[in-house]
Amino acid sequence: MLGIYFSGTGNSQYALETFLGQYDESAKIFAIEDENIVSHIKSNEEIMFSYSVQFSNIPIMLKDFIDRYQQLWQGKKIFVIATMGLFSGDGAGILARRLHKYGAQITGGLHLKMPDSIADERALKRPIEKNVELVKAAKKKINRAVWDMKNGRPPQEGIGLLYHLAGLFGQRLYFYNKTKQYTDKVKIDAGKCVACGKCVELCPMKNLNIENNIAKAGNRCTMCYRCINICPKQAITLLGKRVVEQGTIEKYL
Repeated sequence: MLGIYFSGTGNSQYALETFLGQYDESAKIFAIEDENIVSHIKSNEEIMFSYSVQFSNIPIMLKDFIDRYQQLWQGKKIFVIATMGLFSGDGAGILARRLHKYGAQITGGLHLKMPDSIADERALKRPIEKNVELVKAAKKKINRAVWDMKNGRPPQEGIGLLYHLAGLFGQRLYFYNKTKQYTDKVKIDAGKCVACGKCVELCPMKNLNIENNIAKAGNRCTMCYRCINICPKQAITLLGKRVVEQGTIEKYL
């Protein structure tokens, strides 16, 4: 089995590694930006996807990845894990439907509520203790899902019409434009940036670079919030005007 993840702050990577660590220790796990990911997909018939939902939708980088390699999904057996800060309705289902369109056989889905990654907005912020409890609860849910899968009953969260309607009317209709295309709204405070290059190194879209000793952002941000959560000077923002709290999965383990 092959595990593929798209993760900003580590939630989806953690979920996938935890799941496959119990379900199939021989499984190989890679990020979608791995340079050899296409060959890995070609050589595996069973795949587990793990990704973070954005406004009850698929991050555009992941959407483009699925579409670009649409010929690879024919006949693949795929299980989808969707991580989310709030209820998303059909988080696993929206990716599953796109893969199914290209011939994949969807075996099931799992929804996991995790600490939010939006570091520059206060709305979704929780105390650290609450986030620690969220991760513990997610791990317990993964344990149950692994047991069910081993017994031939894979979870079906996000799959089906009712989930689809919940995701569509719960968030997606209202926030569709936020994930419709890449954004050029990344802001970098020149007074704080020290040109350390961490954001450049970690950006999955290669959307950042250093110019004249200051980080510069292009127009192809996929809103993963990776750079905003790791910047040592809190110099980067996207939706908000200042960084409220940075957090990666390691903070809550």
